[in-house]
Amino acid sequence: MKKIYLDDIRTPLDKEWIVVRNYSEFITKVQDIGLENISEISLDHDLGDTAMDEYYRNVRPNYKLDYDNIKEKTGYDCAKWLIEHYYQLNPVFLDMQRFVKKTKEFKFPKVTSHSANPIGASNIIGYLNNFLNNEGRAQTCIRVAIPHV
Repeated sequence: MKKIYLDDIRTPLDKEWIVVRNYSEFITKVQDIGLENISEISLDHDLGDTAMDEYYRNVRPNYKLDYDNIKEKTGYDCAKWLIEHYYQLNPVFLDMQRFVKKTKEFKFPKVTSHSANPIGASNIIGYLNNFLNNEGRAQTCIRVAIPHV
């Protein structure tokens, strides 16, 4: 089983992580490995210059995040794609009742966010936990600190 770490700058100290730097690399890596072969994913939110500008201009001083100011895809976009990809692989779950979903095998990696952006991390966590809840699973997506360089 593989672990994917999405971050445009940081590299985890734990060498077990496969590091990807942007949305495109993330999608390619998940598709290459196969969702069923991934045990864990950790997502950063801000993946480029305009995202970092938005963080320093609005998030940090005003606690506001305006996605219209961000030109590159974020870790939030990766979270949304990941769920869409899950349903592409498992379309039967789209129409299944929640109480039935609870009885079925659920192959989805543990996903966390290590983002320093509190609003971006909350958006990722909330989106993933809502998905997990709708699938009849525990809401396990949390913000974590992963030692890095």
